[in-house]
Amino acid sequence: MDQLGLLFVLLLGAVLSVPVGDRLGLPAPVLMTLLGIVLALLDFVPDVNIPPELILPALLPPLLYAVVRRTSWRQFAANKRPIFLLAVALVFVTTVCVAAVAHAIVPGLPAAAAVALGALIAPPDPVAATAVAGQLGLPRRLVSILEGEGLFNDVTAIVLYHVAIAAVVSGSFSPWRAGLDLILSAVVAVAVGLALGWCANRLLDILGDATLQIGLTLLVPYASYLLAERLHGSGVLAVLTTALYLAEYATDADDVTRRLTGHAFWGVVETLVTGVAFGLIGLELHSAIRTAAGRWGQLLGWAAAVTAVVVIVRLLWLLPAATLTKRLHATRGRDEDIPMTWRETVVMWWSGMRGVASVALALAVPLTIHDGSPFPDRDEIVFIAFGVIMATLVLQGLTLPWLVKRLGVRADTDREKEFEEELATRATRAAKMRLREIEAAEELPEELSEQLLRRAFDIGLRISPGIGDEERRAGYEQRGRRLKRARLIQSEMLSAARHEVLAARSEPGADPEIVDRVLRHLDVRSLR
Repeated sequence: MDQLGLLFVLLLGAVLSVPVGDRLGLPAPVLMTLLGIVLALLDFVPDVNIPPELILPALLPPLLYAVVRRTSWRQFAANKRPIFLLAVALVFVTTVCVAAVAHAIVPGLPAAAAVALGALIAPPDPVAATAVAGQLGLPRRLVSILEGEGLFNDVTAIVLYHVAIAAVVSGSFSPWRAGLDLILSAVVAVAVGLALGWCANRLLDILGDATLQIGLTLLVPYASYLLAERLHGSGVLAVLTTALYLAEYATDADDVTRRLTGHAFWGVVETLVTGVAFGLIGLELHSAIRTAAGRWGQLLGWAAAVTAVVVIVRLLWLLPAATLTKRLHATRGRDEDIPMTWRETVVMWWSGMRGVASVALALAVPLTIHDGSPFPDRDEIVFIAFGVIMATLVLQGLTLPWLVKRLGVRADTDREKEFEEELATRATRAAKMRLREIEAAEELPEELSEQLLRRAFDIGLRISPGIGDEERRAGYEQRGRRLKRARLIQSEMLSAARHEVLAARSEPGADPEIVDRVLRHLDVRSLR
C-alpha cells in the first residue's frame, strides 16, 4: 500500500465510521482513531509521510470553520467568562502542572521543553469534543461551552508552545517578551480575520452563483490561517474571527440555494477531514512503537503519570470554577451557558479529549536546537504526548456515552420545544404582517386573501404544531393528511417524469446538457 492508497482507506473509513458509530453508539472520531491504530499495526501499511508543519494548516482551518458555522458571535460574547476560565486560565494551569511533573520524573528534561510538552497537550480538541458531545443529546449549554473552549484554547496553547520551543532552541527566555508575543499574536489574528471576513463578504455578493460562493468559503479559512501565521499572528484565532464575521454578516435570509448547498457541502468536508485527522492520530502509533523499543515500562509510566495530571487538573479546576460561575450567574443574572448540576460538571470533565492539534504540535517539535545538537528528549516528549492523546481520546471517548447515560444528563427538551414554538409564532406573525402590507398596497380577492392567511398560519404549524388551538390543529392535521396524499401522488408523477428524462439521455442525438438542465428543474420541483 502506498500513501495514496492509505489516504483512500482513511477517506473510506471516515464515511463508514458515521453509520457504524451510530449503530454501535460510539463517536465516529474514536472509531477512526481505532482504525488508524489497527492500520499502524499492519506491516504492509506505510508510515505517514506528511511534513509535521503541514498538518495544522491542512486540517485545522476547514474543521474550525465547519464548527464555527453552527454557532454565533453573540453566543461567544454571552459565555465569555466560562470560555475564559477553560480556554485561557485552565490551559495555563494545565501547562504549568504538566511541566512540573514531567520535569520531575523525566531525567534531564529541561524546564522549557517540559513547558512545551505541557502546552501541546493542554488544550482539549474542539473537533473531538463537539463531535462526541453532539451525538449524545447533551444540553445545548454544555455543547456551547465545549465548543467555545475547544475553539479558543488552541490559541492560548499554540502561543505558549511556540514561546517554549523558542526558549529551548535559542537557550533564552523572557516572560515579558512571551506576554507581548501573546498579545501581538491575538491582535494580528483579529485584524487579519476581520479584514478577510469583510473582503470575503464582498466577494460573495459579487460572485452570485452558489457554486462559486461555496468554493470561496472553502478557500477563505486557509487564506485567513496562512496570512495570520505569515504575519506572526494566531492562525487559529484568525480563522475563528473570519468564520464568526461571515456567520454574522454574510447570511442572506432569501438565499435558500446557497444555504442548503453550503450545509450539505460543509457536512461532507467536515466528515472527510475529521476522519482523516483522527485516522492520522492512530497511525502515529508507528513512531511511538519505534521510540519505545526496549523502554516500554519506563515510557508508559511517564505517559500514565502525565495523563493522570491532565485528567485530575481538569476535574480540580472545573469543580470550583463551575461553582463560582454559578454563583456569579445567580447574583448578576447574566444570560450565559453554565453547568447547572454536578452531573453536568462531571460530563464536562470527562469530555476533555486531546486530538489533532496536540498531534500536530508534538510532531512539529524541532529535531535540533541552535547549536546543531538534538532537541532534548524529543522522542520522550512525542511518546508522552501520544500516550496522553490515546488515553484521553480512546478511553474517554469510548466511555463518555456510558457515563452520560449513567448520570442521566440529557438536553432540556421542554426548553428547546418552548423556544421552537416561540420562533414558529414569530415566523407566523411576520408572514401575516407582510400579507397585510400587500393587501394594503393592492386589491386581493377575498377568497385568495383568506387562503393566503391560512397558509401564513400553516407556516408556524408546520414548524411547531403545538402553537395552534385545538380546532386549528385539527383543521391543519386534516389538511395535512390531504396534502400528504397529494404530495405522495405528485412524487410518483415526478418520479415517472425523471425516469423518462433520464431514459432520453441514452437515446441517439440527445444532448446531455439539455437533459441535465431539465432534470435539475424536476429535482428542484421534487425538493419543493
